[in-house]
Amino acid sequence: MADDQTMSLMQCYLASILEANKVTNLTRITDGEQARLLHIEDSLVGLPEVNEAPDGLYGDLGSGGGFPGVPLALATGRTTLLVDSVKKKMAIVQSVLDDLLLSEQISTSSERIEDLPLEYKEKFAVLTARALSKLVSLIELASPLLKKGGRLVCYKAQLSSEELDEALAVQDLVGMRMISQREICLSDGETMRTIVVFEKVGKSRIKLPRRIGLAQKQPLRPRN
Repeated sequence: MADDQTMSLMQCYLASILEANKVTNLTRITDGEQARLLHIEDSLVGLPEVNEAPDGLYGDLGSGGGFPGVPLALATGRTTLLVDSVKKKMAIVQSVLDDLLLSEQISTSSERIEDLPLEYKEKFAVLTARALSKLVSLIELASPLLKKGGRLVCYKAQLSSEELDEALAVQDLVGMRMISQREICLSDGETMRTIVVFEKVGKSRIKLPRRIGLAQKQPLRPRN
């Protein structure tokens, strides 16, 4: 887990985000204790899986107010890209990073995920996604961005067997393979998280990325 100095920096970041949230909607959580639980503690749940990924660039997809990306970046020391298509959110996050002198390590992008491979094709060692989309969509979006052996670490509040089966049915198609699944309860004793990890094992057998929005609107299905 992160040391005291790193935890203090995470708290400073969170406080700045909660302050900015009074003007612009970055997070629905406004209570300080809840924010620490759901933005810092929850972000760090996936730290073991992120640490197990190869060395290299880390990207947080659908980062919103910078969670879990900023806590994980600070805990791991990885060069990090926070990705969210809502430009206003990313502008505020970037401003907070600048103020805390973190922008050399952590940068932001408001590109759509499908457009990222133009600049970052197979560049990431590890990606995270929290409350972003179904697994079947996430492995499709992550595949062109991950280098071989790179990991996608997905945070799920509730994971149905149907959602998992949909992803497993097409993982070969997109060159991904599920390697682990772990459940954990946060310190409040009631908030459950499931961490699911996929590894990039080979080339996709279809051309990726598809057009913007198709991963969610028309999820891939196994070929006969």
